[in-house]
Amino acid sequence: MHESVVTRAIVSEFTKGLEEYAKTDVIIIGGGPSGLMAGYELAKKNIKVLIVERNNYLGGGFWIGGYLMNTLTVRAPGHKVLDEFNIPYKKFAENLYVANGPHACSKLIAATCESGAKILNMTRFDDVVLREKNRVAGAVVNWTPVSALPRELTYVDPIGLESKVVIDASGHEAVVVKKLEERKLIKTLGMGAMWVEKSEDLVLEHTGEACPGLVVVGMAVSTTYGLPRMGPTFGAMLLSGRKGAEITYGLLKKKA
Repeated sequence: MHESVVTRAIVSEFTKGLEEYAKTDVIIIGGGPSGLMAGYELAKKNIKVLIVERNNYLGGGFWIGGYLMNTLTVRAPGHKVLDEFNIPYKKFAENLYVANGPHACSKLIAATCESGAKILNMTRFDDVVLREKNRVAGAVVNWTPVSALPRELTYVDPIGLESKVVIDASGHEAVVVKKLEERKLIKTLGMGAMWVEKSEDLVLEHTGEACPGLVVVGMAVSTTYGLPRMGPTFGAMLLSGRKGAEITYGLLKKKA
């Protein structure tokens, strides 16, 4: 096997995939638990989904439960999602369940990939694509390492990807929402202090379309609407991703 064949295999397959997904149904910014869940739900309905992740790995904070300890906590009814993915867990207290982080995260990633969602990792969200009446219609992205280059030495233009709907699943940073705020198209309230009991319910309640063409899920919901921070519990993040997928699916059907 010649090295050049290996190189051609990598380059040709990657560029073929990027070309195919330059225009898609849904772009999800962030490959944490809410983004993966949304991607899984949409892709299994034959929706063309591209998940953009700035790291070389997927899963965000789902690998660990908090404080560098890899035991996840999931409040009811989020444990029903663990059942669906055959993720082992046990009851710790009333309405609180625990699972192994790496096992749960790898199962969710595998299910999302197997559903048909396309992953573009090592890629950083840079800006939104806007169309008539400021409708969000895609994402502007660049290689993650480009952001580490000194600006005085180089400048690398990003590329644009088109979609019918964008989902902000970027966690506390809410990068898509914040970019719209820079343009005075939305006003965020910032994340509140921790209050797990209220946060999980409120995040799920507020999950939805924040601006035309933009659906917000997971902890980005908290930052957008000034909700209490959730802390190391993951039930609402999984359920928020699922609800965001349902809302997105409804938006796509309206456009059809």
